[in-house]
Amino acid sequence: MKKIVLLSLTALLILSSCVSKKEFAALEAKHKTTKDLLNSATIKLNKCLAEEATAAERGNQLEARLADLKATNKDLIQTSKDMTVLTSKGASNLEKSLESLKEKDLKISRLQDALTKKDSVTLALVSSLKKEVGLDDEDIQINVEKSVVFISLSDKLLFKSGSYTITEKAKTILAKVATVINGKPNFEAMVEGHTDSDPYKRGVLIDNWDLSVKRSTAIVRALQDLGVAPDKLIAAGRSSYVPLVENNSAANKSTNRRTKILILPKIDQFYNMIENEMKSLSKE
Repeated sequence: MKKIVLLSLTALLILSSCVSKKEFAALEAKHKTTKDLLNSATIKLNKCLAEEATAAERGNQLEARLADLKATNKDLIQTSKDMTVLTSKGASNLEKSLESLKEKDLKISRLQDALTKKDSVTLALVSSLKKEVGLDDEDIQINVEKSVVFISLSDKLLFKSGSYTITEKAKTILAKVATVINGKPNFEAMVEGHTDSDPYKRGVLIDNWDLSVKRSTAIVRALQDLGVAPDKLIAAGRSSYVPLVENNSAANKSTNRRTKILILPKIDQFYNMIENEMKSLSKE
């Protein structure tokens, strides 16, 4: 730019010495116009260069943003695929969980039905025992304990003091019990002897364990003689270790001296019922 101005001035000086004042003025005016045009062109050029730089920067920013959008879009597509897989797995797992819950509900329902049937059988058994044995004697109790039906007989009804020989009155009661047991082919009878806490020793018997078991086996033999199948009978003795009341008076000791006859479902048949129920569920 400076070089052009200097050349113009030099030319003017040279021409001024060679031309007239009029021509010089015309040349000078033309030079001014050219200079103005040059300045205007320079300003426009600088403006264009600035706009070009701005446009280039804007282009770079847009390219960077486009790259970010492409990366984000790629991540979103991958996330969508992952979510689709997870949703599919979740739906499958939920379906399996629902099926499992349905199966458990079915098992619970069937077990509840079994318990209801068992309760019905228990009530029927209690009713049958009360009808057969009767409730006229306060020394006879028929009840249900933990879903088990039992007959509790006072020892003064069954045995003489210190003896394990059954009385005639006891045989009459046991005959009725035998009738009930024989009428329930799927049940067993466990005879459980109990004593008070007074030490006992007589003949071959050395303690209350012996006495409780000996009285139990005497009842078992009597029931067998009355027609009860021996494979349905169980003899057990509890000595003085499961008292009903404190052994602190003669009346309480008399209460604790007793024999319980528990009417039980056969264990093997019970397990067979559960096994059959599980097989039935697995086939569905």
